[in-house]
Amino acid sequence: MDQSERNALIDRFRTGAADVEAVLADITDEELDRLPAEADSWTARQVAHHLADSEAMAYIRLRRLIAEDDPQIVGYDEPEWARRLHYDRPIASSLAVLTAVRAASLQLLESLDDAEWERAGTHTESGPYAVDDWLRIYAEHSHEHADQIRAARRG
Repeated sequence: MDQSERNALIDRFRTGAADVEAVLADITDEELDRLPAEADSWTARQVAHHLADSEAMAYIRLRRLIAEDDPQIVGYDEPEWARRLHYDRPIASSLAVLTAVRAASLQLLESLDDAEWERAGTHTESGPYAVDDWLRIYAEHSHEHADQIRAARRG
């Protein structure tokens, strides 16, 4: 990946939490818990909790890629986490996690040198997994889920 593409993805990553916060700004409890029209989709409340858990996982993954030699990045069962981690609870603390953890990862991304951008490991589900791969995924992740929340609010 060249520096221009990387910078564009970092800019996209930078706005992810704000996109989620904006879509949730005036949400009611009814909208938070409205079941989307699509089968097997999550409510806005469940998405908010997923984003916090996913961002926390992303935080660890990025740091392992940079700090460890050839780390194994382990996948996880997202629906099972939703079931076991009580995704029916209030969302304020999960939004705080999303915002704080994303800000910390952004600072780290902005400080990486060329050699650190080349660091990589292996993902248990998708194979070779580099810092650039991480950025491609997480630059869009929050935005994709903000769109999912918009759809869930409509029902």
